[in-house]
Amino acid sequence: MSDIIIIGAGTAGLSAAIYALRAGKSVLIFEGLSVGGQIINTPDVENYPGIAHTSGFEFANGLFEQAKSFGAELKREAVKELIDEGAVKRVKTDKGEYEAKAVILATGAKNRPLGLEREQEMVGRGVSYCATCDGMFYRGKDVAVAGGGNTALEDAQFLSGYCNHVYLIHRRDAFRGDQKNVSLLQARDNVEFVLNANVTALEGEKRVEGVTVTDKFSGETRTLAVSGLFIAVGQMPANEAFANVVKLDDKGYIVADESCTTGTPGIFAAGDCRTKEVRQLTTAAADGAVAALAAGKYIDSLA
Repeated sequence: MSDIIIIGAGTAGLSAAIYALRAGKSVLIFEGLSVGGQIINTPDVENYPGIAHTSGFEFANGLFEQAKSFGAELKREAVKELIDEGAVKRVKTDKGEYEAKAVILATGAKNRPLGLEREQEMVGRGVSYCATCDGMFYRGKDVAVAGGGNTALEDAQFLSGYCNHVYLIHRRDAFRGDQKNVSLLQARDNVEFVLNANVTALEGEKRVEGVTVTDKFSGETRTLAVSGLFIAVGQMPANEAFANVVKLDDKGYIVADESCTTGTPGIFAAGDCRTKEVRQLTTAAADGAVAALAAGKYIDSLA
């Protein structure tokens, strides 16, 4: 039996492993997809304190090697079920069953895509899901933001401070986000609303050179010459397998606050999979540390 099982090997999960191992706990990590999480798809990381510049892959690989050097064990298995048996937590994967005294859920969340042809191919080459991560690379250029919630509105505000012109494309005639954010954008000369329209195609061969938008009612299309498309249409957590042991909100995120504790003793949630306002590398790493120390404290209380 392991002291702590960590489900997910992204920034939060690997950070949790490092802190748990340094606290003297044995750690088993499960990851059914790519080690490192979403950040491995980001070509340039410049917003992590203390690291002026790195790639997402290098950052994630460094975390993994650090965790491994402390003794973390990684199994490439997809977790199918988590069973709470009080002092014992049972984890079922596609290959077997495992036991631990505590579990840290660090499953992350995927950015919801628009479903455009070549969308994933163009990530890092003009398509981005994080304005605060990549916006600086488009200083002085024309860009587009797709979305109608507060994230899209805030992304457009952020980009308008660096970019020449920002198109905000939304499929409805009114935004779902706060009116305060809408008013701030209306006051900016370099922000243009494109309403009742959908992004229907990406232009450019090796990099994004424009986007085609289609009017929802008339079907009329126009091409906006932009260097970047920032997609902000929500995220998709993958927590359904744990709904029997932790509470999920209406969007599927695990209900847990800054202490990373869920309502179930011995089960913790760290990173983008939990309810939170800010989802960045720094907050994921912080969650990992908090969850690991909380799990260690819980285990010690069992003795």
